[in-house]
Amino acid sequence: MGKKTSLINCHAHIFTGDHVPPYLAKTFLPWPLYYILSLSIIVGGFRLYFDTLGKWRFKPRYKRVESLLYDVKIQASRTIAGKIVAFLLGILLFVNVFYIIYDWIGLIGFSPSILGEELLTIRSILGSYHLVQNFKSFYVQITLVLTFLILFKSGRNFIFFILKKIYAFLGILPGKQTKELLERYLNIGRYAFHRQQSSTYMDLRDQYPKNTGFVILPMDMEYMEAGKLKKGSGYLDQMAELVELKQNKEFSDFVFPFVFADPRRLEEQDDYFRCRITNNHVELLDCHIKEYIMDHHFSGFKIYPALGYYPFDERLLPLWKYAADNNLPIMTHCIKGTIFYRGTKKKEWDRHPFFQQNIGSELYEPLLLKQTKNIDFINNFTHPLNYLCLLDETLLRKVVKDAKDPKIRELFGYTDEKTKRTCNLSKLKICFAHYGGDDEWKRFLEMERYDFSKQIITHPDRGIKFFPEKNEKPTPGKMEQLWKYVDWYSLISSMMLQYENVYADISYIVHSDEIHPLLKHSLKNENLRDKILFGTDFYVVRNHKTEKYMLAECYHNLGDAELDTIAYVNPKRFLFNNIHGNIKI
Repeated sequence: MGKKTSLINCHAHIFTGDHVPPYLAKTFLPWPLYYILSLSIIVGGFRLYFDTLGKWRFKPRYKRVESLLYDVKIQASRTIAGKIVAFLLGILLFVNVFYIIYDWIGLIGFSPSILGEELLTIRSILGSYHLVQNFKSFYVQITLVLTFLILFKSGRNFIFFILKKIYAFLGILPGKQTKELLERYLNIGRYAFHRQQSSTYMDLRDQYPKNTGFVILPMDMEYMEAGKLKKGSGYLDQMAELVELKQNKEFSDFVFPFVFADPRRLEEQDDYFRCRITNNHVELLDCHIKEYIMDHHFSGFKIYPALGYYPFDERLLPLWKYAADNNLPIMTHCIKGTIFYRGTKKKEWDRHPFFQQNIGSELYEPLLLKQTKNIDFINNFTHPLNYLCLLDETLLRKVVKDAKDPKIRELFGYTDEKTKRTCNLSKLKICFAHYGGDDEWKRFLEMERYDFSKQIITHPDRGIKFFPEKNEKPTPGKMEQLWKYVDWYSLISSMMLQYENVYADISYIVHSDEIHPLLKHSLKNENLRDKILFGTDFYVVRNHKTEKYMLAECYHNLGDAELDTIAYVNPKRFLFNNIHGNIKI
């Protein structure tokens, strides 16, 4: 084992709120709620606070106001008359603030019956005595609410209690992920409020020891149908900032940006990826990807199939051949998450292009993908078995056969479906981000009777046998069983055992205390230990724990030697490529 000189976090994000489409709540919440809960409004609110309101407490004027408020409160508490006046004013202010918030809640679609018709009756009675006013000005409403929250702690707690009840109610709206979405929203607002990615990077860097390296993963969300980005905040603008970060001499040896690969951009933007195919070889022509990889030393490629495409999309195949030939790593999203395609399910997504299901009497048809909701059907793109269509030569042959572009068949030297080709993608370097998800790890631990889930234990050198041996009968329906019933931990681990360059990182799931026993157990398997990478999924994971918290837990649970393996030795091997060689740290 190599001597540890640093750490490498293999999975981090620093894109800002401007790089995220505004309507991520689409398909979670009905119209017009997803417009009201626009991400741009959330991010704008955090920016307002951190740019202006949050700085007030450091100004002399704020301290004078704070002192004045203290004098008023302390004087009122020292006399009976003062206490009575303060109590009555507090009640009066509370009632008005309560109905202001009541009206705000009504604006986002809650009917009065939900909160109680009696409240309207009480309001009418109090209004007849001028005890409740109908404040038209939004600024007056904000001022009264803030004044109440500052001056009256007991009333503040009551208001927060009401808001928590409303928040709890959101948990029973259509879709169990509603509350999780709101937490992600607030989390993006909290860290993506920066206008420059370099500022977010500094927030990340300062939670780690000196000389820690970070794989920086951009996101291209312009095709997910969740609204348009503002001008100047597109994907190429995001990448331009990463180029600046990589060129900064202070950071250049410690940041390893990847390039996002979306097949729709590859097709629609001619100057993004250009290549020449000759003799099973891909040569990059002048294009953005060549600039990022060759000129600016970006370290690999990032894909996010949940945005609406398969990883074996034929438009990606030339790029994957280039990556395989040059040992460039690919980081792929592999967890059931909340960032996904928000459009309508297309007809060609009803059945899997290459896997089959048994319909009786040795008859087979394309595997039915029956999910209808976005949150469900996008997992068909994320499913780890899809990557066998790249790694396995026989399945890749089918992908190449069905390609519409004849250059794809030329690239892989395809002749017919029965002729095996040495030109393939079996050495493709892929990392399954999030290792399938902590829910799939728990699923693995809970399944005790299903034969396929036992094979990672009974055959620790191989895991699940995906394909029959040469002398065995073909089983075309086996993929259906694996697709539907086997946990993703077992599938990914089996691919890591069987393919030389398949890795997985523990990003996001590292926050969960429940995964650490299985992680430690997995590291005892020598063939898995060399393929597991440390990562956190900053800043997406922040609603659970801070970076320094998770790092401290890993030191405690794994120890120095094992953390050295997954956070330094393995990442250095993963990030090595034939173009630029080893990383410098």
